[in-house]
Amino acid sequence: MTTETLRWTHSAVLLGAALALTACAHAPLAPSSAPQTVVRITLEPPNLPDIPDISAPGSPATAANSGPAASSAASSSAPAAAGTAAPAPLAAQSPEPVAGINPADYADLFDRIRAGFKLDDVDRDAVTRQLDWFVANPDYVQQAFQRAALYLYHITTQLESRGMPLELALLPVIESAYEPYAYSRARAMGLWQFIPGTGSRFGLKQNWWYDGRRDVIESTRAALDYLQYLHDEFNGDWLLAIAAYNCGEAEVTAAVQHNERRGRPIDFWHLRLPAETRAYVPKLLAMKRLVASPESYGLTFSPVPNKPYFIRVDTRGQIDLRVAAEIAGVSADVIYELNPAFHRWATDPSGPFYLLLPTGAAPTFLANVVQLSADERMRVDHYVVRHGDTMARIARHFGTTPDVIRQLNDLPSGAVVIGNELRVPADVNELPRKVLLAAARVDARNRRLLRPHMRVVVHRGDSLWAIARRHGVDVHTLALLNGIQPGDTLHAGQRLTLTSTKVSGSSDIDSDYDASPTSSSQRTRRVTYIVRSGDTLYRISRVFQVSVQQIVSWNQLAHTSLWPGERLLIRLARQ
Repeated sequence: MTTETLRWTHSAVLLGAALALTACAHAPLAPSSAPQTVVRITLEPPNLPDIPDISAPGSPATAANSGPAASSAASSSAPAAAGTAAPAPLAAQSPEPVAGINPADYADLFDRIRAGFKLDDVDRDAVTRQLDWFVANPDYVQQAFQRAALYLYHITTQLESRGMPLELALLPVIESAYEPYAYSRARAMGLWQFIPGTGSRFGLKQNWWYDGRRDVIESTRAALDYLQYLHDEFNGDWLLAIAAYNCGEAEVTAAVQHNERRGRPIDFWHLRLPAETRAYVPKLLAMKRLVASPESYGLTFSPVPNKPYFIRVDTRGQIDLRVAAEIAGVSADVIYELNPAFHRWATDPSGPFYLLLPTGAAPTFLANVVQLSADERMRVDHYVVRHGDTMARIARHFGTTPDVIRQLNDLPSGAVVIGNELRVPADVNELPRKVLLAAARVDARNRRLLRPHMRVVVHRGDSLWAIARRHGVDVHTLALLNGIQPGDTLHAGQRLTLTSTKVSGSSDIDSDYDASPTSSSQRTRRVTYIVRSGDTLYRISRVFQVSVQQIVSWNQLAHTSLWPGERLLIRLARQ
């Protein structure tokens, strides 16, 4: 071999080595054989199950968020339900969004969202800590996006129409884990966790029938209005706007002014803000980073179709929600999951006069609703007024209120007339448990004259209905407070609680996503309950107003059966 040949061979070897090194430098961070955790997402709406314990003690955040200008927890970290069917997972590497593609042309909604990311990624330890928690808790991510799949398309299109960053579509993951019935101890509600005052400020109607803070359409409109207002208020700084959404614009304004007076930077990372807000913005940025490249962190998201799941239909007036489900050909659970703002058996007689339905069910509903008579729309019974009847007595008998009966019959105030036939609701006791809890909260707020921990003793002949009427309490609220059913028999000498005690995690859908064990122990006290004959986890949970899943978690139970004498740990809020 000549010297020239050797020189060319040597050069070829060096060139091959250089190309190999270049290829390695551009290879994915994770090896192709690395195991991937598949986050499976389907578009089957949940059947309104009990929400498991929604504390996440492993979260690195120091406090929890509870919505616009509030300060309590509002998220969930329960494992995904077993056995849920799901589409096939994505390939190991998600396709990169291609510039110039029309948003509607993406097959996967996640790709459409990624293409609309606008917030700068930042290299901050606070973001890394939150990201580590999400990666270590894929069950939380799966359950949140499982619920999000129903609502995500609508929120994404609304953000796009306003030119807002699509990272904001991930904000309900942080706020409520996309649980429309989420409720915090600060009384924040819904996907976007509005407290009552902020909800009213942005036009969300709240009354006995309906709470717009849980309305998917209206609460999204209000949340984006609020975020846009905050963006303008803070001179186009989205991180300050997001921080203010959590703790209120006054808090952020005061922090900015404090730094300005001292000549310090006024960006989010240099402001003195509440601990929960300092964790809140990094959570969103961490979730953005995870969704942008899940494979880099050992996760794979199954795709979500880039098309609407629901459509809004005109109800042409008030309608019983179970009737609506029947004429649409869907289950009542689907109706309540898509329309969580209605917390009674029917829509609000004063509007809004629309429902959200799966897109395939809308034509059937619209064809049938026009054929319903007034009695068929509201599924009513008829009652003839007798001697001794009052409107209150009739309402109590049918498990409703005098105002509802007056509305059904277009009656003014005043005494009822013997012999008159009244329309009365027929199925008020058939509400799903989540909806009953939402209604009970409204009823409790309407009983401001009751003192904390007020109790009564049952007398011979008393019924739950009679006691509820005597003390101005809704019978369903009273039953929930005492862990019994409205029709249960009472015993003389039995004591009933008339008002709610302040219990940590007072319902299955209260939120305490990232309260650490230390911060939680400062807010709660431990109680040991000894199981009695006939006790069940459900009955005990109702007595203490916590969830069954919380009791299971606190006691690390591997079973649901109890035996007399067993000791259970219960955590109650400090007074």
